[in-house]
Amino acid sequence: MATRDKIYFASDFHLGAHPRSATRERESRIVGWLDAIKTDAAELYLMGDIFDFWFEYATVVPKGYIRFLGKLAELADLGVRITLFKGNHDMWMFSYLKNELGAEIIDNERVIERGGKTFYLHHGDGLGPGDGTYKLLKKIFRSRFCQWLFARLHPNLGIGIAQRWSAHSRIASGGEEDFQGEDKEWLIVYAKSILEKQHYDYFIFGHRHLPLEIDLPKGSKYLNLGEWINYNTYAVFDGAQLMLRRWEP
Repeated sequence: MATRDKIYFASDFHLGAHPRSATRERESRIVGWLDAIKTDAAELYLMGDIFDFWFEYATVVPKGYIRFLGKLAELADLGVRITLFKGNHDMWMFSYLKNELGAEIIDNERVIERGGKTFYLHHGDGLGPGDGTYKLLKKIFRSRFCQWLFARLHPNLGIGIAQRWSAHSRIASGGEEDFQGEDKEWLIVYAKSILEKQHYDYFIFGHRHLPLEIDLPKGSKYLNLGEWINYNTYAVFDGAQLMLRRWEP
């Protein structure tokens, strides 16, 4: 029997993204990956935008993704510790997945230490310089009053509005992102600013949709997890080093 000693990180599955017909095939790939890691995974960090839209009403959640959720339940039952980060597309996670999977739900950053290494973890939205409009919208959308207002909408209407919005999001086009250079990649700039105050061995983000490994000052490393529309990339920490990998079914 394999030893459960590995920590896995993935982000930006965007399940439910337009066109919805592509979600089933993407879900199948993700489930295949989860099935492959279930024998040696001790922890699984899903770092935001797992769903292209997610809102939990008191007694209703978006339908679909049953194979994915079932596989997460299997991993949880096997003893894998699951941590879910809120992204900009699924920031309205509350207690459903916590109650069903025993998952921990993270609003913003999480700092962990494993194998003598320190990790700074965040979905990546709203960090770094610029993008003031989104940062304001994030505060509004995460306000309890805004969530209460949206919950007053019938699920058919609320989720329908979200699906129409999803059809125009950047992930819907399926295009690949371009690297802008270290001085223009806002998450790299943000990581460097954090390093001026506090050392971390690894900075791990999603959101950018581009798999990246960048060496930072003071022996630190920046890693972006990419997404599962084009790349199928994830990271694994084996107790000694962190590696960015691509899932090949």
